[in-house]
Amino acid sequence: MKPVIISADGERKVYAVPDVVADNLEEYCEEFCCQWLVSSPDAKKYRTRGGLVYNEEDFIEYLNRYKFPDTPSTLVQNLGWIGFDTPLPQKYQDCPSFNF
Repeated sequence: MKPVIISADGERKVYAVPDVVADNLEEYCEEFCCQWLVSSPDAKKYRTRGGLVYNEEDFIEYLNRYKFPDTPSTLVQNLGWIGFDTPLPQKYQDCPSFNF
């Protein structure tokens, strides 16, 4: 398990995810939001007339339920609101990150 930082235009959160997800974070995030949310019958609850409604917690649920049920991802720390032009805490500066 490796740390990643995920946000959805809000608080930035550190999650421990399977190594393969951390090493390919952008691909997994794009698969979730651009493919699975749009076409999977299991993602129906995220679709509204106005489009898709989801956040980083929904991505973690997707990983835990559909991709890696035997290796669940967990919240490590909520870093709160940190602007994208503001440096992250030193121990997380090298973590992969993604903003939905």
